[in-house]
Amino acid sequence: MIYKIRIILDTEEDIFRDIEIEASTTLEDFHNAITQAFGFLGNEMASFYTCDEEWIQDEEIALHDISENGSDIRLMNETFLEDIITENTPKLIYVYDFLSMWTFFVELADIVPKEDGRTYPNMLFSFGELPDSPPEKTFEADPTFDFDDTFDSYDDLDFDENWN
Repeated sequence: MIYKIRIILDTEEDIFRDIEIEASTTLEDFHNAITQAFGFLGNEMASFYTCDEEWIQDEEIALHDISENGSDIRLMNETFLEDIITENTPKLIYVYDFLSMWTFFVELADIVPKEDGRTYPNMLFSFGELPDSPPEKTFEADPTFDFDDTFDSYDDLDFDENWN
C-alpha cells in the first residue's frame, strides 16, 4: 500500500510537502525523503516522535543511538511506517537538526494502492519556501503544575550527608 502523507513545518506561514511513500518503507528512508523534499542536506541528527491527536509527544524513534552503552531506544532503520502510522494513529512529529530544531507535523492523509510504473517516494505537492532559519520555539511548562508545593523545606533533602 501507498501512504499519502502531509509534512508541515511548524511555522505561522503555510509550508508543507505532500509525499506518496510505500507503507513498508523504513523511517530512515522516510527521513531521507523529508530532507530531500525540504532541501536539507540530510547530515544532521533527527528523530520521529509518536504523538496523540493533540500532537502531545510520546516515544522517540531516533536516527542513531548516541548513548555510550546502547539503549532501548527505537531506531529509524529498524522501524517501518506501517508499524507507526495507521488510520487510528495518523500523526507523528519529526525534528531535524537538534541545534536548529526544525520541527514538522506529519500526518497520514490517505492509503491507496500502489500504481504500476510510479517510483516512490513521490512528491505530490510542494507549498511554501523553507525560511533561512527555523522558526523560534517557545518552551513552556504546564501552567497547572505548582512548583511551590513541591518541597516544604530543602533541609529535608540531606545534601550534607550525601555530598561527595
